[in-house]
Amino acid sequence: MVLSLFKKAEIQPPADVEAASLRSDRFRLERESDWQRLESIVTALEKNRPRSISDDDLLELPVLYRKTASSLAVARETSLDAATLDYLESLVRRAWFQVYGPRIGLFGWLRRFLGGGWSASVRAIWLDICVALAVMVAGTIVGWLLVEQDERWFYSLVSGGMAGGRVPGADPETLRETLGTAESSDGLGIFAAYLFSNNTGVCILAFALGFAFGVPTLLLLVHNLALLGAMYWVFADTGMGLDFAAWLSVHGTTELGAILLAGAAGLHVGRTMAFPGDRSILAAMKGAGVRAAQVMAGCTIMLIVAGLLEGYARQLVGDTPSRLAIGAVMLVIWVLYFALMPAPQERET
Repeated sequence: MVLSLFKKAEIQPPADVEAASLRSDRFRLERESDWQRLESIVTALEKNRPRSISDDDLLELPVLYRKTASSLAVARETSLDAATLDYLESLVRRAWFQVYGPRIGLFGWLRRFLGGGWSASVRAIWLDICVALAVMVAGTIVGWLLVEQDERWFYSLVSGGMAGGRVPGADPETLRETLGTAESSDGLGIFAAYLFSNNTGVCILAFALGFAFGVPTLLLLVHNLALLGAMYWVFADTGMGLDFAAWLSVHGTTELGAILLAGAAGLHVGRTMAFPGDRSILAAMKGAGVRAAQVMAGCTIMLIVAGLLEGYARQLVGDTPSRLAIGAVMLVIWVLYFALMPAPQERET
C-alpha cells in the first residue's frame, strides 16, 4: 500500500520505508490464511450458524485465536502498518467473545437470574438480612417513641415538604381523605412519590455505604425507618393506624423489602471487609461483591414492581381489608420465592 502511493506520485521511496512495507507484506502473507479461517468461523458464530462450521474448524478455533493474538502482539512490537493492526485487533476482539465470552444472552441470563440465581444470593446473606431487619424495626420504634414523647421530634424527622398537612394534631377528616383512592388522594400522592424516590436513593446509599464497614448503612436504615415511625404515629394517634398500614402495605411490603435487601447487601460487603476470615480481603471481597451485586440487581426489579403497585393497585383499591390482602399476598410471594426457589444448576464444562 505504501509502495503504491510512492509509485503513483512517481517518487522513489526511502529504503527504510520500502523495507518496512516488504516486511509487513511478508508477515501478512505468511499468516493470512489462518486469519481468514478464523474470521470465517467467528462470522458464522456471530450469525448464529454453527452448523455451517466443520468439526475440524470448530476444534481449531482456540488454536487459531491464540495464533492470531500472537500475530497481533508481534505486529505491535514491530510497528507494522496501521491497516494490519486495526484488522488484527478487531478480529482478536471478536474471537475472544466467541472463545471466552458469555455463553448465554440477555434473556438466558435473566431466566437464570430469576430462576434461582437471585434467591440463592439472598439466602447466602441471611445473617446480614436479620441484622438489617432488626435495625429497621428498631428505627421504626424509635421514631414512634420520640414523637410520642415530644411532638417536636416529628418536625426534625419529617421534612415540611413531605409532611404537608399530615402533622401531629391534624384534623382526622383531612388525614382520612389522604388515604383515599385516585379521586381523593392528591395529598398523600405527594407523600407516596416522595417515598418512592426517597427509597430508591436509600437503596443505592445503603449498598454504597456498606464499604465503610457497614456502619453508615445501619445509621441510614435507622434514620429512614424512624421517619416512617413518626408518620405512622400521626395516623395512629387519630385511630387510623390500621388504615395507614393498609395503604402503605400495598407497595410497602415490596418497597421496604428492597430497602431491607439493599441494606443487607451493603452490610454483607462491610462485614466481609472487616472479617475476611482466613482469606485475604481481596479474595473475600470477590465472592461478597458478586453476591451483593446479584441482590442489588434484584432490588431494582422490586422497586419497579413497587412503583406499579403504588401507581395502580393503591390508587384503584380503597378499602382497608383489600389493601391489607394485596400487601400480605406480595409479602408471601417474596418470602416464598426467596426461601423455596432452588439455586440454578451449574453447567458442566
